[in-house]
Amino acid sequence: MLKGKTAIVTGSTSGIGLGIARAFAGAGANVVLNSYTDNDEDRRLAEEIAAEHGVKTVFIQADMSKAADCAALVEKAADAFGPVQVLVNNAGIQHVEAIENFPPEKWDAIMAINLSSSFHTIRTAVPDMKEAGWGRIVNIASAHGLTASPFKSAYVAAKHGMVGLTKTVALELAEFGVTCNAICPGYVMTPLVEGQIADQMKAHGMDRDEVIRNVMLERQPTKQFVAVEEMGATALFLCSGQASQITGTTISVDGGWTAL
Repeated sequence: MLKGKTAIVTGSTSGIGLGIARAFAGAGANVVLNSYTDNDEDRRLAEEIAAEHGVKTVFIQADMSKAADCAALVEKAADAFGPVQVLVNNAGIQHVEAIENFPPEKWDAIMAINLSSSFHTIRTAVPDMKEAGWGRIVNIASAHGLTASPFKSAYVAAKHGMVGLTKTVALELAEFGVTCNAICPGYVMTPLVEGQIADQMKAHGMDRDEVIRNVMLERQPTKQFVAVEEMGATALFLCSGQASQITGTTISVDGGWTAL
């Protein structure tokens, strides 16, 4: 489906991003993995994906809180494999605290990584997509891009902003063969979430099943985590020819969260 196309997935050495990167490699794309880290493990991961799927991969370090790094990521990807045709903006961080105590530096960091980085990568990638007459932009928002929860002011604001950015970019590119959509997941089973389960077990004095059902998945009606493979499949569909008329919208993968 994506044979020979250049695909960037930001924040892709674990969790949702890695699931999407693996799905794209399986569809034949040459994949650029990214993280703020820069170590042998990151590069080995790229090599393993390349060997498994018979595609080209590269790891490119970039601090997504910095505009110059975001632009450089797209430029380096194009140098490695040719113009970027698929861009997935997935990088993100979280901080939970009451708004009166919310550290301003945390607000700034969340806005920079969860929202502004997508603006910087998109603006850099779009000229080549327009010239080619084809492109796919997938922004990983959240159920919190459509609804809110207390104590997550920066995250909710950034994810709502991501949805708005998605709509605007889609309208601007509608006649150029380039689509832009947002995926809004609920709780996804990732290493980060796995760690949170253990913390919540201690905090609430509950066993694992109780924490998952009554704390973590309280607002997720199916009471099941989304799998990273489901996120990969959804992103892959949005990049397919069958999705050419899907643009400027949100796809909820949240176990019914936003139906409440």
